[in-house]
Amino acid sequence: MKWITHWTTALLTLAVISFWGWNDPFVKQTLRLKSFDLVQQYDIPTTSSDIAILEIDEKSIEQYGQWPWKRTVIADIIWKLRESGVGIIVLPVLFSEQDRLGGDMDLAEALVQNGVIIAQTGTSQDTFQIKNAVPRGVAKIGDPLPWLFEWNGMLGPIPLLGDNADGVGVVNTVPEIDGVVRRLPLLMRIGDEVYPSIAMETIRVAVGDPSYQVKTQEGGITAMRVPAYQTIKTDSFGRIWLRFNKEFPTLSAVSDDYSSLAGKTVIIGITAEGLSNIVATPKGEMYAHLPAAISLQTILNGDTIVRLPEATFLEWASAIGLALLLILLAAKAPYWLSGIFIVGIPLGVGYGSYYYFINHLQLWDWSWVVIVTTLVGFHAIFNRFTKEFFEKQAIKKQFAGYASPTVVRMLQENPALIKEGMKREISIVFSDLRGFTPLGESFGDDVKGLTKIMNGYMDAITQPILDSDGMVIKYIGDASMHIHNAPNDDPYHPRTAVECGLEMLNAVEKFNEKITSEGRPPIGMGAGINTGLGYLGEMGSTQRHSYDVLGDSVSTAARIESKCKEYGCLLLVGEKTYDETKNNFFYLKVDELAVKGKTVGIRIYTVLNRYCDLDAQKKHELMHQCYTEKKFDKCIKLCNQLFEEFDGQMTKYYEMWIERCEYMKTQDLPEDWNGVFIATTK
Repeated sequence: MKWITHWTTALLTLAVISFWGWNDPFVKQTLRLKSFDLVQQYDIPTTSSDIAILEIDEKSIEQYGQWPWKRTVIADIIWKLRESGVGIIVLPVLFSEQDRLGGDMDLAEALVQNGVIIAQTGTSQDTFQIKNAVPRGVAKIGDPLPWLFEWNGMLGPIPLLGDNADGVGVVNTVPEIDGVVRRLPLLMRIGDEVYPSIAMETIRVAVGDPSYQVKTQEGGITAMRVPAYQTIKTDSFGRIWLRFNKEFPTLSAVSDDYSSLAGKTVIIGITAEGLSNIVATPKGEMYAHLPAAISLQTILNGDTIVRLPEATFLEWASAIGLALLLILLAAKAPYWLSGIFIVGIPLGVGYGSYYYFINHLQLWDWSWVVIVTTLVGFHAIFNRFTKEFFEKQAIKKQFAGYASPTVVRMLQENPALIKEGMKREISIVFSDLRGFTPLGESFGDDVKGLTKIMNGYMDAITQPILDSDGMVIKYIGDASMHIHNAPNDDPYHPRTAVECGLEMLNAVEKFNEKITSEGRPPIGMGAGINTGLGYLGEMGSTQRHSYDVLGDSVSTAARIESKCKEYGCLLLVGEKTYDETKNNFFYLKVDELAVKGKTVGIRIYTVLNRYCDLDAQKKHELMHQCYTEKKFDKCIKLCNQLFEEFDGQMTKYYEMWIERCEYMKTQDLPEDWNGVFIATTK
């Protein structure tokens, strides 16, 4: 009877999982897609000899100014590319409105018979239909329209540009159910009109054909082609799987010499911070123009990735067969043999899926087989050990939350303070590790060693927080966030927060003494402190929650901390913290900054942990006064005089400030300019 209980309960598990998997639920679909991603991550990278990327990068913005540029600039880039002997020029930029700077005619002239494809984009807005869209004719075998991806509307370029460009392609990506782009439709529809992707339009322009051909059978679209080009096999919805092993030569748009791009199809992509669109892919985040490049290269290479129509059923059935084998082994065979199969099946299935992808470009889902066999196999084995032990393991819940001793004590004394939350003034401290890259490189593949030393770093910076009765809210990678004056009272919390920040820096110095003696590179820490109202309480989902704090003061503190590296300072504080503690510490004004997302500037200060010359402090204040009065040359002179002051702690700051002054000298500042710097990044 015990033996029957053992294998029948495992069979029940198999039956439940298989029944659930037969309906192909969201979780299973997501895991299947992730299994495809893992295979692609280990694909052999290849560098394209057909396609190159011309980047509108940070250097380009510095040279040509704020985006969008006058379209004359883009026209000049096109002419320069054409003079360099490039092939097709793909410009995935939507010109849906007239150029406010008046450069449309120049761009139109550059587009005429110059092998340039520009962009149009589908929209899901219910009220939007079609504006300036450019469809293409399609020769149909069967009716592909029911199978094509459909948008509610299409937004195209202004007629002056759309009529003069050799091609207009759709630039939309179509993410899968988990938000990751793996496939792209080659043709899309709005009503009865068909619109090509920018990759298909590039091929059409390259071979000089006016239209497309699509073949449709009962099960959907089977293939499409440009008449003068080879047939492209797609899935039933006209999509192709992208092979993400493609790498592309890149060149900045401000480069003096484009000759390295000769003979290549050139895609002009925007990579400047704050301007580029980012999409999620199996290889991580990518600029939005790269899937278009990859889709084009996939077509050119003939990398037709296949997912067989019967693959999902075969995977489902294989999982059942292998799981039944494991149940039989767990019931009859020695434990070591069962263990070999439980480990060997995932390894074999995983390698098999990789082998079929690399050698046959077939996608097979290893995750479902691994999950089913692992769950059922371990179920059977552990039932064999003892049913009671398995039941205890099944009902055992892992404690998923984190609470400091302070929060636990407060909850025990008065749970309403945590559950109902509170609103009060707090001081927030964000810290972040500096120098992780060289430290990580020093460990090579020794992940255990790196983990140990990172835990030591966290211990070092956490002890001053605990000593000052602060509350650790969270650790985010190698960063931390803590507060003072909640949930416990601290009437002098701004001063406590600054003292704690200085002690954290001292702790990092002591920690460096230890790790450098072991041959490791030193690390650093930056911290930002701000004081203001916070909303505190237990936050999260019903299943997972933690004590947390929200509020504008919190986000401001995070943005202040993010500026430490930019200013070359270790500890930055906001103006309210400074106003409350200016008589307790040696402060230097750093800037009047409108942080990202703010329209009003705040004063930011740095606090030095050693006594410094008051005369130098006055000179520093004079430097800021000159800056506000737009006396930038005098400001630069004072910065040069201050380089060696304050024990050299502010040298990097003055270097940055000189660059700032040189930049401001080139700007046409208004008469009422007040010296506030508008941050464009977080």
